[in-house]
Amino acid sequence: MGSKGKNLARLVEEKACSKKLQQEEEQRRIPYLPKDCIANILIRLPHNSLLRSMLVCKSWRNIIKSLNFVHDHLHRSDTVLIFRSWLPRSHNYYSSLTSRPNESPNSFSIEANYMQSQNIPILTRPIINYSSASYVKFMEFSNGKCKEGDYKISCLGMIRATCDGLILLDNRMKKGGLIVLNPVTRKLDPLPLGTLCPSHNESYGFALSKVSGVYKVVHLFRDELDFFHCEILSLGTRVWRPVYDPEPGLFGWLGCRPVFAIGSLHWVPFVDHSDYIVSMELNSQKFQKVSLPTSCTTHDRILEMHGSLCFIAHEEMTQINIWMLEGLSGHVWKQTFSITTGCMFDMVPLLSLKTSGDIIFERDEDYSLYRYHFELKEMRRIEVQENCAMSSDSYFAHVNSFISW
Repeated sequence: MGSKGKNLARLVEEKACSKKLQQEEEQRRIPYLPKDCIANILIRLPHNSLLRSMLVCKSWRNIIKSLNFVHDHLHRSDTVLIFRSWLPRSHNYYSSLTSRPNESPNSFSIEANYMQSQNIPILTRPIINYSSASYVKFMEFSNGKCKEGDYKISCLGMIRATCDGLILLDNRMKKGGLIVLNPVTRKLDPLPLGTLCPSHNESYGFALSKVSGVYKVVHLFRDELDFFHCEILSLGTRVWRPVYDPEPGLFGWLGCRPVFAIGSLHWVPFVDHSDYIVSMELNSQKFQKVSLPTSCTTHDRILEMHGSLCFIAHEEMTQINIWMLEGLSGHVWKQTFSITTGCMFDMVPLLSLKTSGDIIFERDEDYSLYRYHFELKEMRRIEVQENCAMSSDSYFAHVNSFISW
């Protein structure tokens, strides 16, 4: 019996040694590439290809998850539009209060993962009305067309703000709560409650402090007496802290979401004919009024463009002027371009593409999308998938990234 045992052990050892030699031989046949070279190739891939590449080997996974790679990939990635797409009726069960919709493979439910992360027992979990669920999707633009992408993420809450690939969502499992999510990596984190108020009386901004390197959530809201207040939460400390309130009369409404550029958040404070914007520098956390070069009307917007604040204003029925503000010191706007191609009075600017600078517009009349090519000086209609058109208020400028916090 002892002899048989020794023979068996020797066979196992020989087989393991043979397998190791075979692996070493295969490794020698594969050309060696330095890590810098591999990183330079991987950095050019879109986020979905990088997710698959992370499964190739441990070395590639470590490269893609490294801090330098994540930030380099963020700066190379182009801007997209992120939005919520409602589930088709066929996905809603008869008993919508208790049944979850049919989900595709590799799907991810915000609410289900939230309850799991909070260790909420199954029997005490709240009833979810899945009939109001939606998928988080995005649109990317290239070659005159837009391509719809699907994160395979379902949620109940509205998108409130975006920043560097992170999105701020309503937490429908906790009244007044918020969730920070990276839809690419699917990392999510529920935030502590701030001041509770109706959604039409509040506005959220989401930005990265260049000084501290920490992401911050800015909550601007109006109380019952029509006074405006502000509080800020740092994702580092996870504590809401009140800051200087804006002066009375500075804001008229909060329907226009803020834009982050030149180190500040910027709001258009009135529905129509606003002669100024309100800016809050993220570091000083003080509000100030910045005069506009011309009055802001219904279809005019402010955008971030090449790191500067851009004001896109309809001058006439057939002309759109583009103004740039490079800093808050002196409040000097410079007109950099005029678009004069056809009737454009109801064109609403949605975002500026990071790589080309081209601007995506939506026609308010029929929700059709257009792209203005600065190089060609042409406004071209974008081919959109069927049933993909929606109001400009439904879209958020976004970038697919691997950013964490």
